[in-house]
Amino acid sequence: MREHEEASRNIQQYLSNPINAYLLVKRLTTDWKRVEELITEDVGKSFVANITNSRSDLKFPTDEDLNGAAVALMRLQDTYKLETAQVARGVLNGVQYSTGLSASDCFELGRQSYHNRDYYHTVLWMQEAMDRLQEEQNTTTTSKPDILEYLAFSTYMQGNVARALSMTNELLELVPTHERALGNRAYYQKEIQSKANLMKKKRGEDGRDDTAIPEQHFTVTEEKVKTWEEMTERERYEMLCRGEVSIPPKIQKDLKCRYVDRGIPFLKIAPLKEEEAYLDPRIVVYHNVIYDEEIETIKRMAQPRFKRATVQNYKTGALEIANYRISKSAWLQEHEHKHVAAVSKRVEHMTSMTVDTAEELQVVNYGIGGHYEPHFDFARKEETNAFKSLGTGNRIATVLYYMSDVEQGGGTVFTAINISLWPRKGSAAFWYNLKPNGEGDFKTRHAACPVLTGSKWVANKWLHERGQELLRPCTLENQSADEADVRH
Repeated sequence: MREHEEASRNIQQYLSNPINAYLLVKRLTTDWKRVEELITEDVGKSFVANITNSRSDLKFPTDEDLNGAAVALMRLQDTYKLETAQVARGVLNGVQYSTGLSASDCFELGRQSYHNRDYYHTVLWMQEAMDRLQEEQNTTTTSKPDILEYLAFSTYMQGNVARALSMTNELLELVPTHERALGNRAYYQKEIQSKANLMKKKRGEDGRDDTAIPEQHFTVTEEKVKTWEEMTERERYEMLCRGEVSIPPKIQKDLKCRYVDRGIPFLKIAPLKEEEAYLDPRIVVYHNVIYDEEIETIKRMAQPRFKRATVQNYKTGALEIANYRISKSAWLQEHEHKHVAAVSKRVEHMTSMTVDTAEELQVVNYGIGGHYEPHFDFARKEETNAFKSLGTGNRIATVLYYMSDVEQGGGTVFTAINISLWPRKGSAAFWYNLKPNGEGDFKTRHAACPVLTGSKWVANKWLHERGQELLRPCTLENQSADEADVRH
């Protein structure tokens, strides 16, 4: 009841917690199905029938939504190195956000992982379900045999056959006639025996006594710490998202903050507050360049138009959804409202370029686990169809407005130069995607980190080459010397 009252007071804040969001979707999918199964009385049936008829008028979450919420929680768990037990208690990065998860909730997370063939997370969450089952005793609908069945097979799929056999035997002690477990036990036993025979054969070929226990020598080795260059892009991306990387002092000492007016009369009265985030490529952040009234207008206009964000297929040029970009987006045109026009005009002040050939203002909302993995904003040489229909050339520059503060997560990280920008409501980041010679700058590869708690609102303005010829003249400088081995 207390949780219901909390949710009713501020729905947006309640659902900005990924655990609460997952639980709500679960209650309206699997838990609701369970309620329907339990109600058998005539009065109950009538009640369910009335609710079911109302579902056509209401947009209830689907099983696909439940899977998406579960996957989002796993993504957050991996990116921010959250311990399973802590998440189950409702603790995210040391902050207590909710009442925690039951054995049934943990079981459903494990089950969703299993259906995605993600056996690593299946084991983590089924084990947590088992631990909570013992604490809850008779207050849960989840059974130990159900957990053991998923846990045993997922453990086997991770390569631990002996442990899988032990769990299967435990399951058969509880349910001796369990058909699948009986089949799995025979299979595991056969595999263990095959491995034993293979080892026995190898020992025989080496001329060793089969019955003798080989002497084992143990050496203690320290795990080698990877250098930044040895890490995968994924590892660097996650470290940047966690805020574990800082700009080296030799680079930081040259970064400046300044007031700029661009020679524009209005800006001489109210200059832009410019902060350099990096110099090569030059990435700057402008503070207080989009106002609350404008933000609310843009959000209000975008919400009814929101659709799942898309990416461009580099072969066909077609827009399509992808799992590496999870967010909702909408497009707004300048003529639709004076605030949209003002925000677009301000881009010209920040960049000294024209927005006449720019794309419409793209508004994006990243909710539970929302993210966009490392990518380039510009089209590479092999992407011959990208932006072809626009007829305005490549994306020369990006302006990214931050329209909300984010409680935890949601940074913009550049994986090639190791910097992180953190959302601050009212600010905007600006960088060139192309070098002065028109070639793509591969150092601008960037990503949107998953939102851990809160909701992230941004607006993108992508400027194109056409119309910038006199404003940013093309030169022969910066010919590609270090990009040959860089790949998408």
